[in-house]
Amino acid sequence: MTFNRQMDKNDNGVWELNNPQSNSLYFKISKFRNNGLFDGMASFNYFSIILILKGNGELLADINPFDFSDETLISVSPYQPFKINCPGNCTGYMVNFHPDFFCLHKHRNEVSCNGILFNNIYEPPLFTLTSAETQSLLHVVLGMTAEMQRPGIAEFEILLSYLKILLIDASRMKVEKRQLAGVLANKEPVILNDLKDAIEQNFHTLHSPSEYAQLLNISTPVLNRTAKSYFSKTLSQLITDRIMLEAKRQLYLTSKSVKLIAYELGFNDEFYFSRYFKSKINVSPQLFRDTVGVNRAEA
Repeated sequence: MTFNRQMDKNDNGVWELNNPQSNSLYFKISKFRNNGLFDGMASFNYFSIILILKGNGELLADINPFDFSDETLISVSPYQPFKINCPGNCTGYMVNFHPDFFCLHKHRNEVSCNGILFNNIYEPPLFTLTSAETQSLLHVVLGMTAEMQRPGIAEFEILLSYLKILLIDASRMKVEKRQLAGVLANKEPVILNDLKDAIEQNFHTLHSPSEYAQLLNISTPVLNRTAKSYFSKTLSQLITDRIMLEAKRQLYLTSKSVKLIAYELGFNDEFYFSRYFKSKINVSPQLFRDTVGVNRAEA
């Protein structure tokens, strides 16, 4: 595949790699010195990694707020709505890549970031870095920008190598912090592990909070409060997020019809499923497939 590099360097600094046939975005690095990139709610058809160097504010991901400060890494999945509110100057870099540039599913044995940085419905989409970790990730990002500023066409394989390093290093950092904190292993109530297991095993058929409460022999209000306390999401949100995660995976990785995907996820009405999907993701299943699931392969 032939790639054409377009560099549009404004006050913040933007470097893009586009497909010359469709002019669609494949890879992009944005350097920002203020909150201008994040004025409104964004929803992209590509993955985003945002390295906050300086700035304090709030990330709104889906409908959930998360506070952040200096030296924070934020990761956002395709069509996940997000907004960054930073009252003062917010500086850093944003790296965007389309699944056609680098497919997390196809390269899952090389880069195990899916379910850690991205598509993790149980953990916040951000974490705080140490100064050493920030400098390590920044070094990789600066390597990308240097490659994209070279005369001629940016070297595709070099950019891919840099991106893999960035994803692997960031995933390791998040896992190490998770293990160090010991939150999942030691501080969560046992019922939450049971809830996650129940959702993973039954989200195809059980869609209501009361069904999970009955399955776990606990009242719905108590289970909902516990989930909200530890996951910052209601039980309904967790169930919906898991259904949508599988729907997006099927739309991207397979050629199954929307009708079949809906049926396998427990929806008897294809059109109700399409409306449900659009109400949560803000695009229809077909548009999601058209703009994200271009390089499909049977799962």
